[in-house]
Amino acid sequence: MLNSINTEKDLPFVSIIIPCRNEEEFVEKCLDSIIANDFPKNRLEVLVVDGMSEDRTREIVNGYLEKYLFIRLLDNPNKITPSSFNIGIKNARGEVIMIMSSHATYEKDYISKCVRYLRKYDADNVGGICVTLPGRDTLQANSIALVLSHPFGVGNAYFRIGLKKPRSVDTVPFGCFKREVFSKIGLFDEDLVRNQDDEFNLRLIKNGGKILLFPDIVSYYYSRDRISKLSKMYFQYGYFKPLVAQKVGGLLTWRQIIPSLLVSLLFLTGILSFFGKHFFLLFLIILGTYACVSFFVSLSLALRRDIRLIPFLIASFAAAHWSYGVGYLKGVWDIIIWKKNMKHRIADVDLTR
Repeated sequence: MLNSINTEKDLPFVSIIIPCRNEEEFVEKCLDSIIANDFPKNRLEVLVVDGMSEDRTREIVNGYLEKYLFIRLLDNPNKITPSSFNIGIKNARGEVIMIMSSHATYEKDYISKCVRYLRKYDADNVGGICVTLPGRDTLQANSIALVLSHPFGVGNAYFRIGLKKPRSVDTVPFGCFKREVFSKIGLFDEDLVRNQDDEFNLRLIKNGGKILLFPDIVSYYYSRDRISKLSKMYFQYGYFKPLVAQKVGGLLTWRQIIPSLLVSLLFLTGILSFFGKHFFLLFLIILGTYACVSFFVSLSLALRRDIRLIPFLIASFAAAHWSYGVGYLKGVWDIIIWKKNMKHRIADVDLTR
């Protein structure tokens, strides 16, 4: 897919940064999909930035270093994702810098399309659709993948639910950036263990940057395989969102506070129900409405896939919504009210796959 660029010598040099930690199950699939891409390898480098993995991740990557000179392995002693991004950027030689996940695979024209659209539309960051695949072939894992691809689960996150035409957006997965972006607005914020890409992209937009999402750029992300892991992940996403809002000076999008509003309303009406029956009725209406919507969305999805998915879908929707909402409220308490982040760095919580 290089038809808009005349010859290889006209192509920019591209640096791909892959942060990873304990990804022995997926890093091989990721690297194989990048190697299979149609972008010329003499115009490419792949920087795998490892957060001191304790499984076979480094051994697997070292096997690739022996075969492919354009792949390098870098260490990230801080072990958190934004540090991996920044280490990669500082070591990158490319005019174009791409962030890729070790937990994903990519269509063979992924790199060339990103580069082509970045130049054609004079964008600062481009990305594409992220198709969510189950982490295992189980009912629980399949339900999680469906929840993370449905508007009831993720709102209007277009890179997850899909779109038909290119559009400007507030964020994209696995961004492809002009190198000068990082000179202009700085690197990723290492205070943000999670949601660092949201903060960076909003900072980019506030500085006049353009982020575009294209439906024909496609990657495949392997979701968590257990509801307990989904819950843990979404709690952390919610927890760090108030810190992002604080840093950028406002909310990112309304969809990101809806779960916390739902949790707040239920908590408030639940407490007030001790002082009046009408509050208890309101509590039941809110909870019942959510339960009905969740059930009918789950039923609709299950009828198209497997009727046995219904209880797992209901549980997965609840895990994503309630964990995110509770995490957000705890983040407000810790970060906005008690300013915990001002006293010491908020530690990462390991997200086991």
